[in-house]
Amino acid sequence: MEMIAQDKALLEELFLCYQSEDEVVRLRTSNAFKRVAKAHREWVVPYLDRFLYEISALEQASAQWTLAQLFLMMTKDMNEAQLARAREVLKRNLANHTDWIVLAQTMETLGKWSKNDPSLKKWLHPHLERLSQDARKSVANKARKVSASL
Repeated sequence: MEMIAQDKALLEELFLCYQSEDEVVRLRTSNAFKRVAKAHREWVVPYLDRFLYEISALEQASAQWTLAQLFLMMTKDMNEAQLARAREVLKRNLANHTDWIVLAQTMETLGKWSKNDPSLKKWLHPHLERLSQDARKSVANKARKVSASL
């Protein structure tokens, strides 16, 4: 992060680390992007489409939970098409993913977004019901908490 703060051009090199065969490198890349977004959200805006289309295709849990976190953090920076794509990606993840962190982060983001989106809330409700019965306490509790907040 310190290197990128000194030279914003390194952000592209960081993004290219998502192409690594090493899943630990991709995990660290996700963590670094979250830190960059927290410190300089505007630097990540030009990468939104790449997250929406390239990174959303990665079959790695850490990439998927990072998307949920980044999308929530950057909601106000996305245009309508990007928001629609982000909802599509997260809905797919909530319906199909099994990783508990992906589920928890995705429920969090979709729950917050659904407060202003009745159709999303309607879609989300049965998924929260299903996940509230999950054998993993963390998933079930998160589903109940998000459901109660709606």
